[in-house]
Amino acid sequence: MADQKVENQLNIELPEDIAEGHYSNLAIITHSQSEFIVDFVKLMPGVPKAKVKSRIILTPQHAKRLLKALQDNISKFEAMHGHIKESEFDNLPPFGLGGPAAQA
Repeated sequence: MADQKVENQLNIELPEDIAEGHYSNLAIITHSQSEFIVDFVKLMPGVPKAKVKSRIILTPQHAKRLLKALQDNISKFEAMHGHIKESEFDNLPPFGLGGPAAQA
């Protein structure tokens, strides 16, 4: 039984340059019939140009699993640290910018 456990383990490597991460204050999500694309962007106030810092492409099934994992982690975070306050501007595009429409 212990041998079976070892076989089911996944060894994930995190290279140093990836471990540093990228700061993002905007995520633009688009989708087609077969994939979801999440672009993470860093916007700076007063700067009209922003760069995509990272792009993640997911299958619809993985996108749904990510949604559930985020919901679970937010619930755990709020249980430990209190409710995450949402501002009145959370549903507006930041700095007056609109995201692209989803396309196939």
